[in-house]
Amino acid sequence: MASLKSIKERILSIRSTRKITSAMKMVASAKLHKAENRISNMMLYSDSLYHVMECLLSGDYSGSLSENRPPKRIAIIAFSSDTALCGAFNATVFRELEKSLETYKNEEIQLYTIGKKVYDATQKAGITVTQNFEKLAEKPDYKTIADLGESLIRQFETYKIDRVELIYHHFKSAGSQAMVHENLLPLSLPVTKETEFNTDYILEPSRDELLEVLIPKSIKLKLYTALLDSNASEHAARMISMQVATDNADQLITDLTLAYNKSRQHAITSELLDIVSGSLNQ
Repeated sequence: MASLKSIKERILSIRSTRKITSAMKMVASAKLHKAENRISNMMLYSDSLYHVMECLLSGDYSGSLSENRPPKRIAIIAFSSDTALCGAFNATVFRELEKSLETYKNEEIQLYTIGKKVYDATQKAGITVTQNFEKLAEKPDYKTIADLGESLIRQFETYKIDRVELIYHHFKSAGSQAMVHENLLPLSLPVTKETEFNTDYILEPSRDELLEVLIPKSIKLKLYTALLDSNASEHAARMISMQVATDNADQLITDLTLAYNKSRQHAITSELLDIVSGSLNQ
């Protein structure tokens, strides 16, 4: 049986760790609240723009960004976090990335990583990264992600890439984040009759001029929304992970306290028996 001193030292050590995990949970919770506000406000704008785009794109639209061609050159953008202690958040992203790279193993790949953790994992695996955006995961910035979107649009239009795919976590709630692997380019056109363009509308400027502005904007917005989604999912995953760590520390402290009390009681009983035994022998 472990000594009373060693058990007490373990209890003190775990209590110290519990303070850290509890503080990290509160920090992650505060960051998650801000991230939730950002993504919810963005979704209002994004949904409205998407509705307008559906109306304008349905019908006989045919543009350079909607051109489907054999995927010989693929750009993949993987979103992770800059820091750890968020459960399986980063590992899930890297596993999905590995599956995608295996699917396109005979094709030319351009890999863009957002977040230090997925970048470090690719370096350990010997995977070439075209560009890494390390600080962007912690502090989402529209201009930086919009510049990346503009670059991808130009490459797609000049046939330097044939497809752009996103790998990120979609934030559903504080307790649920879903892995998403979807296409950014070529642009998917709506096919449902409910969203067909109403020709009674009078547009100024023309439909083509509106689409020339709105399509690149929607693509950049999609990238930014994925970044905010990933950021909110990271904080949610870290909050849950720290909550689990805190709960485990509480349980361990309870178990060790019980073991300490048993050991202490055993020691007291042994001393009493020694005293009684000594008095009887006198």
